[in-house]
Amino acid sequence: MSDLGHVLVLAGGLSYEREVSIRSGRRVAEVLRAVGVDVETRDADATFVPAVLADPPDAVFVTLHGGAGEDGAIRSVLELLDVPYVGATPDACRVSFDKPTAKAVVRSWGLNTPDSVALPKETFHDLGASAVLARIIDRLGLPLFVKPSRGGSALGASIVRTAEELPAAMVGCFAYGDTALIERYVQGVEVAVSVVDLGDGPVALTPVEIVPDRGVYDYAARYTAGQTEFFAPARLSPEVAEACAGMAVAAHTALGLRDLSRTDLIVDGSGKPYFLEVNVAPGMTETSLLPMAAEAAGRDLGTLCKGLLELAATRA
Repeated sequence: MSDLGHVLVLAGGLSYEREVSIRSGRRVAEVLRAVGVDVETRDADATFVPAVLADPPDAVFVTLHGGAGEDGAIRSVLELLDVPYVGATPDACRVSFDKPTAKAVVRSWGLNTPDSVALPKETFHDLGASAVLARIIDRLGLPLFVKPSRGGSALGASIVRTAEELPAAMVGCFAYGDTALIERYVQGVEVAVSVVDLGDGPVALTPVEIVPDRGVYDYAARYTAGQTEFFAPARLSPEVAEACAGMAVAAHTALGLRDLSRTDLIVDGSGKPYFLEVNVAPGMTETSLLPMAAEAAGRDLGTLCKGLLELAATRA
């Protein structure tokens, strides 16, 4: 058995990504048990705090996606409980979870990211939707990519190829959040680069190329087996792959993250990578990208998760 002792995997929650979180938590628990770790899985509900107070774990692996799992809230509670956990601090989560803020930070570090505008729902309505949307198209051009400023799993996200499609895309986006991020759409190769830090500094895992069957990496394409083809390593030249890895590590560092993260990029036709967003609680399901990258890099996922928990436990 592991020297870690008692470990909690926190999964579920009440965000739109609850089902994905449950699947991530189940997978992490399985691979940890395979390497001898005593694991209990708990939901983020009213029973969580009393359970932790009654039997404090040595460390917590957070697999909550969206909402409280990535905006720093649950991590603030864990710190109030003096329970060490895998992942970024509450402050770093708050910065990273808000996509416009994260883009501003990485841009200040000299990283490429598509031009964009963040538009709250109130502004969209109060100033006149038609006039505002027309100006956005004048400024950013077409096509565009619209997504909620917070959240993940491509919920509420869509490509806009004509001016007529933009109003509906905004309405769909606002169903999942109060602020829309409208971004210049960059045509190219979608790449995800996971970063892990076991105490010796952040290291990029193998870049993974994403090729959805229908051309859009939406919710179904992410979590339905067979709807997306993945290449690990990505089919990039060594120079471009290195640039992608360097961008992911730079974003992880610029945003003050720790332990693990996943950066989503797009590589244009000239081989230039662009930062899109970062995930502080990467998916760990059977179709998720960090486990895929770990396998391609020759790392056992259970051993990796155990190492991250052991590092977290030293921060107790």
